[in-house]
Amino acid sequence: MKITNIIFDFGGVLVDWNPRYLYENVFDDKVQMEFFLSNICTEEWNLQQDKDRTLQEGTLLLQKQFPAYSSLIQLFYDQWEVMLKAEITENVKLLPQLKKNYQLLGLTNWSAETFPIALNRFPFFAQFDGIVVSGEEKMIKPDKEIFYLLLNRYQISASNSLFIDDNINNIKAANEIGFHTIHIKPTIILEEELKKMKIL
Repeated sequence: MKITNIIFDFGGVLVDWNPRYLYENVFDDKVQMEFFLSNICTEEWNLQQDKDRTLQEGTLLLQKQFPAYSSLIQLFYDQWEVMLKAEITENVKLLPQLKKNYQLLGLTNWSAETFPIALNRFPFFAQFDGIVVSGEEKMIKPDKEIFYLLLNRYQISASNSLFIDDNINNIKAANEIGFHTIHIKPTIILEEELKKMKIL
């Protein structure tokens, strides 16, 4: 099957987002910072805001659970923009060339409250033919229902589509549905992978 659609995850693929960009300026001790991000403001907690919980609800819930960290928890969304460092230039630069031959779509786990900030900051989003945001749909990757929503909304098939993500669980889910996939890792150069697949 010929690939006609390329579907991008955003964080870690096209956008350099990391809570450490905020908290490295707050903590004097890196070990304490890593403890906080591994045990308090965890990826799992943030993912619930990416799904359907409001930022305020998520913040208050965690502050009640860890009152000693209340002010540090408050910073997470109050200064969330600091975590959104920059676009990942080596991947973003590929978009104009890809757009000439493929439909470009986005499938991202992102809070409906914070995604507009990224949308306004980075002009490259304008090159996408459609974007599915987890917080707007109230479902998240790797749940397969959000993949099927994307397929149905844009009337495309998984076998004609390449899905690019940095999360292995999302890649596994996409593979099971029948997508072609590229798993972004520190050792992977996206441009080279696309050339291997004869997409570029």
